[in-house]
Amino acid sequence: TLQIVTPGSSTSLIQPGFSLLHFGSHVFFLGQKGWPKRSCPTGVFLVDLKNNELRLRPTIFTNDSCYLPPLRHPAVCSLPASQGGEITQYLIHGGKTPNNEISHKLYIMAMASSVNRRFSLCCSEKDLAGDVPEARYGHSMNVVFSKGKTAVVMFGGRSYVPLNQRTTENWNNVIDCEPSVYLIDLQFGCSTSFNLRELQDGISFHVSLSRNDTVYIFGGHSMGNNFRPPNVYKIKVDLPLGSPAVSCTVIHNKLSFSSSIVTQTSPDEFVIVGGYESDSQKRFSCNGIFLDDDTIDIQEIETPEWTGEIKHSKTWFGADMGKGAVLFGTPADNKHQSTDCSFFFYVLNFGDSDPVVQACSQGSTEEQEDSMPLEDSEEFTFNRDGNLFDEDT
Repeated sequence: TLQIVTPGSSTSLIQPGFSLLHFGSHVFFLGQKGWPKRSCPTGVFLVDLKNNELRLRPTIFTNDSCYLPPLRHPAVCSLPASQGGEITQYLIHGGKTPNNEISHKLYIMAMASSVNRRFSLCCSEKDLAGDVPEARYGHSMNVVFSKGKTAVVMFGGRSYVPLNQRTTENWNNVIDCEPSVYLIDLQFGCSTSFNLRELQDGISFHVSLSRNDTVYIFGGHSMGNNFRPPNVYKIKVDLPLGSPAVSCTVIHNKLSFSSSIVTQTSPDEFVIVGGYESDSQKRFSCNGIFLDDDTIDIQEIETPEWTGEIKHSKTWFGADMGKGAVLFGTPADNKHQSTDCSFFFYVLNFGDSDPVVQACSQGSTEEQEDSMPLEDSEEFTFNRDGNLFDEDT
């Protein structure tokens, strides 16, 4: 089903590159337009979707939390308490700030409390050692399980030209990151990079899924050759007592896309929706992905009845809401705007299902390198006002 929703409070903060985190039935929004204001200094909002109206409710952090900047196009990955268990934490890496700086930090976000419908989150920064991934955006992270151990697989993305290669002309140019696979041990904060011969080109704005010890990479875009590879990269991770091992198998298919969104409809079934087939062609088809222990089946599935606004817009963007639902937006015609929001918003639902477990997409969105207006570069201060988080805020 495809349903248009009415923009409500704070929806003017939604922009291309946002992410959604779902803890149980609660969905949180990250990646607001501009720096956070006093009304919501954390820049993270609870998504309130009632009576067909979309609202963003301010969310507070615990006192021991670190600051989390509003990041566009970060890699976002759910971290269940156990294999197949409930999502208790999210990992957030990289992304662009409102000043178009690219982050290199890894954050861990968890639900701290939920009392009387007042939600608080806890955010901490995780330091890494070893082969530390450079600052990037448009990449992916996935959790894998092998031999009773857990690790995080990071791949792809874009970054700025290295400082020692910058000139006045290319100072803000972005390039593909090296096609290395990073394996991160969260317990010890150790990161190890692997160069696999099957991965020769840097890829960003792809889709990734994980099952047990395997990560599947779909689509994406390579800036180096302006190419959307029609391959699925199957990355298998082995975590023995000694050194870990990573291998890659290339599965050829006819799907070629970038900036798509993935949502999970059942423990082993996913749907890929949206994105682009080329720089000027949106992708209107939807595909079901069915994972087994060692096999993957990709099928085209029924598509919704796209509205005229969706068909004729040049761009669209969105993120996974969990339980088989996707929130996405298209630019609004100024003549039809009833609020200060510049987008039409829709919820595309592929049916009720269990909460998302072990499934992560890069949450990629429309590929705009210069989408930020100038007014988003603002000065801001941190206020230690004791009344900032009182009961009436």
